[in-house]
Amino acid sequence: MRNLDLHELEAFLVLAEELHFGRAGERLYVSQSRVSQLLRSLESRIGARLVERTSRRVRLTPLGEHFLAGLRPAYDGLRAVVDDARSAARGVEGRLRLGFQGAAGDHLMRALALFQSRHPGCVVELVELPLCDPFGALRRGEADLSVVLMPVLEDDLVVGQVFSRQRQTLAVSGRHPFAARSSLSAEELAGCELIGVAGPAPGYWRRALRPSETPGGRPIAAGPVVDTLQEGLTLAATGRGALLLCRSTAEYHGRSALSRVPVTGLPDSALALVWHRDRETARVRSFAAALSETADEAAASGRITTAR
Repeated sequence: MRNLDLHELEAFLVLAEELHFGRAGERLYVSQSRVSQLLRSLESRIGARLVERTSRRVRLTPLGEHFLAGLRPAYDGLRAVVDDARSAARGVEGRLRLGFQGAAGDHLMRALALFQSRHPGCVVELVELPLCDPFGALRRGEADLSVVLMPVLEDDLVVGQVFSRQRQTLAVSGRHPFAARSSLSAEELAGCELIGVAGPAPGYWRRALRPSETPGGRPIAAGPVVDTLQEGLTLAATGRGALLLCRSTAEYHGRSALSRVPVTGLPDSALALVWHRDRETARVRSFAAALSETADEAAASGRITTAR
């Protein structure tokens, strides 16, 4: 351990992502030859080749793949520990990247305002998540926290505050037979095609947005699949399917060509604050506390419902 060189590990991790020495050097702000030097030094410490390099391509050896699988979570965990210690020493500062789907609703904006009032030295960046990939930004390190639709059943993610439990809403074209209805029963969903979500969202999450049958067992026709919420809203508005949404998202994205009809008999939709288990920092905990406080206040005033 005393001979461990973090520069060598960082060079290997970046090279494993880029599979190109030039691009790896650009990301590390060093020359291509320096990346090669760091890699050779690391391979010398280990005693075997980690990377195969030919005139046409760069790829990891089987040992390199194995080494990467163990190194990545360990390195991320070490970086999180250092960031956490730095935050604790200086207070909550730096940057917090918050992912969200659909719309940054009132409850989220209130939490942001509370967090910023407590930690003016921390800049919050909002990252919009594609509907088809609710968890990818957390795993790629592009977001520190995300607000996503439940359910969340991922072993590597922590589910914090669950809030905004609301009746689900069906978005349909103004010409759809359901458009003039004041509400629908879940059994009536058998009479429409539901728009679904493409991968890489996990199957259980996609099925929650587009169930294949009603609670009584009647089949629901599968409509087209989309990557983004805007694609789904456009298809629904043009009569190419119906889209199940949480009520707040449906209201926020109201369009003249869309009708939004509450659906009874389905489980309520809910949002959750989620973060990666290996990347919990003081900033993450502070924002989670702010959201919990504002969600509790909103629930007490009857604006939203919460769950722990």
